[in-house]
Amino acid sequence: MLEMYDKLTVLIQEDMKPALGVTEPGAIAFAVSTALRYVPGEVKKVQVRLNSGMLKNALTCGVPNCNHFGVLYAAALGAVAADPEKGLECLDQVREDDNQKAEELIRQGKVMVSLTEISSRIFIEAEIETESGSAKVIIRDAHTNIVYIEANHQIILSEAEQGEAGEQANKNGMEEAEIHHYSFKELWDYIQSVPLKELEFLQDAHKMNYALCEEGMENPRTSFSRFLLKQNGETVFSDDERQTARLLCGAAIEARVLGLPLPAMSITGSGAHGILATLPLYAAYRVKGYTKEQLLRATALSDLVCMYIKEYSGKLSAFCGCAIAAGCGAACGLTFMRGGDIEAAGRAIRNIASSITGMICDGGNQGCVMKGITAVNGAFEAAELAMAGIAVDSIHGINGETPEETMKNMGYIASPGMVQTEKAILEIMQEKMIDE
Repeated sequence: MLEMYDKLTVLIQEDMKPALGVTEPGAIAFAVSTALRYVPGEVKKVQVRLNSGMLKNALTCGVPNCNHFGVLYAAALGAVAADPEKGLECLDQVREDDNQKAEELIRQGKVMVSLTEISSRIFIEAEIETESGSAKVIIRDAHTNIVYIEANHQIILSEAEQGEAGEQANKNGMEEAEIHHYSFKELWDYIQSVPLKELEFLQDAHKMNYALCEEGMENPRTSFSRFLLKQNGETVFSDDERQTARLLCGAAIEARVLGLPLPAMSITGSGAHGILATLPLYAAYRVKGYTKEQLLRATALSDLVCMYIKEYSGKLSAFCGCAIAAGCGAACGLTFMRGGDIEAAGRAIRNIASSITGMICDGGNQGCVMKGITAVNGAFEAAELAMAGIAVDSIHGINGETPEETMKNMGYIASPGMVQTEKAILEIMQEKMIDE
């Protein structure tokens, strides 16, 4: 049992990372800035190649500390202002003169972005040319997982040289994820029995995501956040836990997609996933007076369920994992906080699977706020119905006989199920960009 505690705790810890803005622009800037480190000097050309999920998510997204939107600015700022040592927070020190330099690079046609393939796997290839030569960096499967570095035609790092890490990257995403080695009962037993001190690190996620929510409510660039605050009676914590959760999640997500200068604590490589997996539970904790222990154990369950689904769907796919995977995690967490047992949590999973599975992802943008509101509503409804003993029966739709089967089926809908949907979404978005 102790070994299981250690492994599951480490799984969550390794998956949680601060991310400034939407994760994809940060990852692109990180890749470009890493390449620049090997060939410093005046930038002559930046070429970024992305898979469909990466391109879609960054195409019209807000970029941290920048009033512009989109993938070109993420790449350009990676070349003029990013600090690769900070990973997904690499754009946290961008200044106005950096934005002007980025604008000039783009105006001169020195920044180019292209599509490589339709895929739910993460892929970034950043190639930069400067007065001191050229360098290339490839990221695969995780937003900061560098698998290849080449500088001036000399290979510095290749997948073959990474041992086990390289072998894993070459398996085309077909290896079984560590989280899938566990049954849902084992996840449930873990969150009930793991020593509470082992979960105290989860408080960092509550604090970071709530701070981002406050930025969303206070920053003059936001609009959804102000209306959600009005709906909640012009107070952050009303006596309505669902309205409070809608406000906390909506404000944090809006701040994130606009690129406001505070990080989110991501899970499964996404700040919005981290927000939706944590803040509905934090809202319930503050409004209903649940204990700190209930909050931390519920958050651990929420994170694990989110991770379980996302490892089937792929990190970047055509369905909204923020709403579906993190929303399912939140529903399970809410069920736990209300005293539900493992059967009730299974009912909550079936209720989510039968309702919002299939919601599309059309990139990181203000639409994420609307999807987040839907996810919060869905999570609360799923938990309330589950606690009343009500759920969509396992014989219906994509539900399985077990929670594991249902979550696997949810992921299968995304990948490979929605590959053509991904292609259609990206075609629509690219056509709009051409028209503009």
